Amino acid sequence: MPIMSYFVTGGTGFIGRRLVRQLAARGQPVHVLVRAGSRARLEELIRACGPNAGRIVPIEGDLTQDQLGLTDAARGQLRGMIRHFLHLGALYDMTADAAELERANVLGTHNALHCAQGLQAGCFHHVSSIAVAGCYQGTFTEDMFEQAEGLDHPYFRSKYASEALVRSTTLIPWRIYRPGMVVGDSTTGAMDKVDGPYYLFKALQKLRNLLPQWMPMIGFEGGHINLVPVDFVATALAHLVHVPGQDGRCFHLTDPRDRRVGEVLNLFARAAHAPTMALRLEPALLAALPRLRSAASQALAPIGGLIDQVLSELGIPKAIVALLNYPTRFDAARAQGLLSAAGIELPALEEYAWRLWDYWERHLDPDLFRSQRLLEAVQGKTVLVTGGSSGIGRATALKLAQAGARVLIVARAPEKLARVQAEARALGQAVGVYACDLADPRACESFVARLLAEHGHVDILINNAGRSIRRAIEHSYARLHDFERLMRLNYFAAVAVTLGLLPAMVKQGAGHVINISSIGVLSNAVRFAGYNASKAALEAFSRCAGGEYRARGIQFTIINMPLVRTPMVAPTRIYERFALMDVDQAAELVAEAIVRKPERLATGLGMLAAAIELLAPRINRSVMSEGFRMFPESAAAGGPPSADAEASPAMLAFASLLRGVHW
Repeated sequence: MPIMSYFVTGGTGFIGRRLVRQLAARGQPVHVLVRAGSRARLEELIRACGPNAGRIVPIEGDLTQDQLGLTDAARGQLRGMIRHFLHLGALYDMTADAAELERANVLGTHNALHCAQGLQAGCFHHVSSIAVAGCYQGTFTEDMFEQAEGLDHPYFRSKYASEALVRSTTLIPWRIYRPGMVVGDSTTGAMDKVDGPYYLFKALQKLRNLLPQWMPMIGFEGGHINLVPVDFVATALAHLVHVPGQDGRCFHLTDPRDRRVGEVLNLFARAAHAPTMALRLEPALLAALPRLRSAASQALAPIGGLIDQVLSELGIPKAIVALLNYPTRFDAARAQGLLSAAGIELPALEEYAWRLWDYWERHLDPDLFRSQRLLEAVQGKTVLVTGGSSGIGRATALKLAQAGARVLIVARAPEKLARVQAEARALGQAVGVYACDLADPRACESFVARLLAEHGHVDILINNAGRSIRRAIEHSYARLHDFERLMRLNYFAAVAVTLGLLPAMVKQGAGHVINISSIGVLSNAVRFAGYNASKAALEAFSRCAGGEYRARGIQFTIINMPLVRTPMVAPTRIYERFALMDVDQAAELVAEAIVRKPERLATGLGMLAAAIELLAPRINRSVMSEGFRMFPESAAAGGPPSADAEASPAMLAFASLLRGVHW
């Protein structure tokens, strides 16, 4: 076996696949460590190597085992034959917990070093990361290591500790490589997963869908960010591994141009045809955010939950937010000199940012997998939808039935239930129906008993049944019964069904209760005092129950629905002129709640309304007061006969600006 052969860990990974192909093209055997469960990925890599496929030699093992799990026979055969031992195997995930990172990165490096020493490898090549610098204030050079500071994040600590292991070895020569934040291929945009800057792409996409591209935005400059495409990293590694006389040295595979987060976000915003930040605030303001968040969490606890919900909706981990003010720059003079001499240049981000965006939107956008995730979440599970004969309930029931759930619906009118059942049958699905007036306590109790007798339990309960009354308080002085009717169905019936089904959920150790609430609870919408009060009561119950049952495997979710075009809003004729959410869009929100299981799910406007109500309630009250003055009481609720006339331009503009709020 030639002395120039290679041994590679992490060879089936994002960087590793490209590096293995380049090493195989050099004409020498490439031994690739592979776990039994990853053999299919290696076979795919071998096929991609074409005429060089025969040079790739699978070696079964595992990073977490001593000597990488190699058999005595395998070690004996390879001993003295490996010139370059390349260690790429690691967990590159800012969201992973400390134990996972320690096992994969630190223990994995220890085992790889031990194996390389036993094989008498010519040189140990360790692919580290710029994360070893921690949050160093200033420029971190290729000769710096001990100077790292701010290693609070477990990913930073794991990369620092693994590099320290390599530096402390004296048994074999070593070289260290620190790539920047690795993004997709500069020629194809191909990327394995959402990571790093990709976490911000969903926010840019939502901004694009909300605002025209020409609208100037105010944003932030942010800290430093160093992006490098994966093809550059693999090519640089394949070259630097073979440059003579470089043992015991470190190389930064980074962009020599210092870029700030705001500049990079603008590049991707242009690629997405989204608005760009015309004014970017300095990072000193952003640096105050953690302190403001800390203060808010003590004085205004709901703000923390609101921020968490916004981040969750956008799919942005908190760890990424912390890096938006990253203080470190990286000098790569040594690596750049050697690479430039070989004609290897880093492509400019301006030239390939559009490819990264295009690939993400076509292949990695989480919305592309929504149907599959819903299918995985509900297939074979029993779902009860109250108020399932029309509106949101009907649309939700049909959607879940098509996703493979065993759907049961309950409502008052047998003929409407039969129509939904027929619709489902036409789609090739079955829906079980129950006729019951849930506002009648005895009928509700009988229904729950019958349902449990026939099905044993319900996995997902969607409390959707409800009624609404749009009437100003001044026209309700003699109508206490309106408030009682609303509470009877919107609150007491939902609680009764929930209480009836919870014991079975507890017994099986799992369950999900979704309570359909309203944006009106967040905005305190006028003319809906009775409706909002009943939904607020249901929300309070949901939050309390969530705390009591979470440890038992039962989740509670509140959905603050905006105004949806359903039979319930039909009596208010003026709504016919407004742009409302349709029932299929509302069903999508329910599906999202089933998949993600958040404590609260609301539209962006709903979350904004909650923030304004919390921080500046007088502003919210002024907006609601103006809306109350502008929009008339409907004729059915005691208003003038002209109340159902066409909406004025001012009304339409107001409703469009605050789309989804009840008026």
